[in-house]
Amino acid sequence: MTQPVRPEDMRASDAERELVQQWLHRAHADGSLDLAEFDLRVSRAWQAKTRGELAVLTADLPQTALTQSTAVRQPPPLPVAPKRGGGRTAMKVLTTIWLSVSALNFALWVLVSLLGGDGFVHPWFLWVALPTGSVLGVVWLAMGRDG
Repeated sequence: MTQPVRPEDMRASDAERELVQQWLHRAHADGSLDLAEFDLRVSRAWQAKTRGELAVLTADLPQTALTQSTAVRQPPPLPVAPKRGGGRTAMKVLTTIWLSVSALNFALWVLVSLLGGDGFVHPWFLWVALPTGSVLGVVWLAMGRDG
């Protein structure tokens, strides 16, 4: 039959070591510990294996340090949703630029075809307009689905 484990012989967790470190920090801030003793006790707190070893480090400190360091903390603020709408404006500007460049290229192609004397030439303006326009179209579709 095994003996029940005493509370002071139970293994200490990292959360308990962190709590003791906060308690020691508060005691140091209040002036109960000098810097050398604070450093020594924090080092021993992180080396402690059992709860009893942790209890020894705080046995001579005032209880107010514990209650102030374990006070209920405010939960972290909820994440703020990012602002939307800047993408649509950017897409409108990019589409306007694409339309302008495509219209200019088309006009140049028409002039070259009419004034060149050989009739209509290969529609080279499509090599500029179609790939870029396709990418813009896919992005517009994707933005519409997200909204």
